[in-house]
Amino acid sequence: MRTRRNMIAMLAVPALAIPLGITIATMRTAEAAVGDTIPLTVTNDAGRDEPVFLYVLGQSLTTGQLGYATASGEFHPWTGGANPPVAAPDVSITGPASGQSTTIQLPKLSGRVYFSFGQKLEFFLTPDGLVQPAPWNPSDPNHDILFDWSEYTLNDGGLWLNSSQVDMLSVPHAVGVTLADGSVRSTGRLAPDGRNLVFDALASQPGGWSELIHTRSDGLRVRALAPGKGIDAGLLSPTIMDSYIAKAWDTYRESTLTVVPFAGQPDLRYYGRTAGDTMTFTDDAGQTVASFQRPSTANVFGCDGALHAPNDTVVGPIARTLCAALNRTTLHSVSTQPDLNPAGFYQDAATNHYAREIHARMVDGRAYAFAFDDVGNFESLVHDGDPQGASITVTPF
Repeated sequence: MRTRRNMIAMLAVPALAIPLGITIATMRTAEAAVGDTIPLTVTNDAGRDEPVFLYVLGQSLTTGQLGYATASGEFHPWTGGANPPVAAPDVSITGPASGQSTTIQLPKLSGRVYFSFGQKLEFFLTPDGLVQPAPWNPSDPNHDILFDWSEYTLNDGGLWLNSSQVDMLSVPHAVGVTLADGSVRSTGRLAPDGRNLVFDALASQPGGWSELIHTRSDGLRVRALAPGKGIDAGLLSPTIMDSYIAKAWDTYRESTLTVVPFAGQPDLRYYGRTAGDTMTFTDDAGQTVASFQRPSTANVFGCDGALHAPNDTVVGPIARTLCAALNRTTLHSVSTQPDLNPAGFYQDAATNHYAREIHARMVDGRAYAFAFDDVGNFESLVHDGDPQGASITVTPF
């Protein structure tokens, strides 16, 4: 995943910003009736005197087409892609000046809201997809641009909106949803000076974690990459978590791991034991339901490969639980997962220090610092079935 062309398949369709256990079918049968668009207010409290550019990009949930939305919420499918990729048209929306807010209409999509400072982002089109920015690639034209995004899904079941640090931490921002009674539910806000504190902590963390920070020629620390992206870019050792993974896997050679994948179904349990490099899970009847090879460090940070989580009701939920426990380094010490006590997270020396520092600097402790950070509901996500509006607030640096 070190070249732009190799990023196409992965980034063609944005990830759904929906919590575990919620399916598209479930959302479509929800009783709430949501309008075609809802207002999204973007507030710029960053304290930076630079122009801001907004982009609303995503996938239509009715046609499956990839496209973009205008400020009025009108969706347009992408056209004119080629191979090799060609530059996408400029679909930016003028964002708020410093200390100001801009309100646009957010349409029913599954996608992302990007925001960049100082420069417009460059996107590229293939015949069947959109190549989104990949700033972990030094040759990406967006490498030195200060930008970030929130992920969302809006449909008849409501709004799911989250801030995301799954790939990187760059522009601190909080997300919110306005409820029918006028109140606002929000999350994702970093504590005062939290961005600098995260960067400072990574810079002083032994083991190469400082290499995740990209500093621009003008001295601005533009972003910290998530460790999986750091491995992809050759900045972080691909074995940095191996010792912990081996310890956790070996723990269940002589004892049993119990996975309770759904909080609302406490009696649904699966039981894991390790033999060789394989952890095998059985159900209450003793039938084998899933097995996993010992994952690599990259698998753990990416929640993929040996920890691939299909969209089913058994293997996927177990894989997500394993991934969360390995990132939080509780798998070896807590034999019933998921562990819901954050006081015990990230205690091993070989842990996801990126996730540890981000969670520690969040006002409410919630973040999306790796793909399945929603296991146990520790993610920075807001949801409402009858949203009256949404907000993204860029907070001071």
